[in-house]
Amino acid sequence: MEKEKKKLIVVIPMPGIFLLDIAGPCDVFMAADRSLSENPGTGSAGYELLLASPVGTKKILTKSGVEIDCPVLVSEITGSIDTLIVAGFSRMQLQSGHPFFRWLKQIYPKVRRIGSVCIGTYALAEAGILDGKQATTHWEFSQEFQLRYPAVKVDTNPFYTRDCNVYTSGGVASGIDLALALVEEDYGRDVALNAARKLVLPLKRPGFQSQFSTLLQVHSLENSIAGKLHPWLIRHLAEELSVEHLAEHSSMSVRNFTRVFLKEAGLTPAKFVEKLRVEIARKYLEDSDLTMDQIAVKCGLGGLVSMRRTFMRHMMVSPSDYRRSFRTSLHSIP
Repeated sequence: MEKEKKKLIVVIPMPGIFLLDIAGPCDVFMAADRSLSENPGTGSAGYELLLASPVGTKKILTKSGVEIDCPVLVSEITGSIDTLIVAGFSRMQLQSGHPFFRWLKQIYPKVRRIGSVCIGTYALAEAGILDGKQATTHWEFSQEFQLRYPAVKVDTNPFYTRDCNVYTSGGVASGIDLALALVEEDYGRDVALNAARKLVLPLKRPGFQSQFSTLLQVHSLENSIAGKLHPWLIRHLAEELSVEHLAEHSSMSVRNFTRVFLKEAGLTPAKFVEKLRVEIARKYLEDSDLTMDQIAVKCGLGGLVSMRRTFMRHMMVSPSDYRRSFRTSLHSIP
């Protein structure tokens, strides 16, 4: 019986990426490979890892200043690729029409599966691989990505998604979540769990990207009605902030205020206020010792039950679970 060959995992580090974009997934695959080699009775060959440059040079500079020396350019790959992962993306250096996107489009039908880490989703979308498919990307780029690639069904809540043989992951650390999921898909839960244990990681991270995202991009609304109202709203969150009240404070009719507000902010006044209340509640949960009831009152979120319901709707996690995960480290010192 012919011995099973190692699965070739090709990771493509894009210029200017975070080091963790590639280091995380690579360490997961190699930890799984070591786990399999330590247990030869499984009969599983494991992984072979190859870094390939998408540009004309084999040296890729990361955001941290660490330079990665790739053994090959993507055009020089000769082996049969099992899994291809695009890590990060350089929107400045790789514009539409770059040869790398043509290579991606051509290689896609020849690989068993293809994936991306963080905004590596842009590369897959630019190559047309994500058209009509479900995908995720970093929460910060969700709106921009959806506008640029309307044929892609974007959902930035999950840490990673799968649609057929195409896998996408969200923020930088989500590449680790994706890699563990791919190992589990290949060799089962025990191998993935052993890899996670070696790296002191959870096999499946609880929560969603929404826990990390900023609900309101107030800086982009600086000269709008919402931007001008923002400081005043923060001081009056505990009060009833009806659209009539906001329109009166802005010296506008309710109808005109609502129309202009929606056009500028892309949200109704009521939805904007609700998101702002949750955003400020998050800061209290992270940085203060206020009780849940006190936070609910200060932020105008009603009682504890009402705050929990609103928080779950926006953050997909309860206020108490959010506090446990994100409370400043100062509070964890005995």
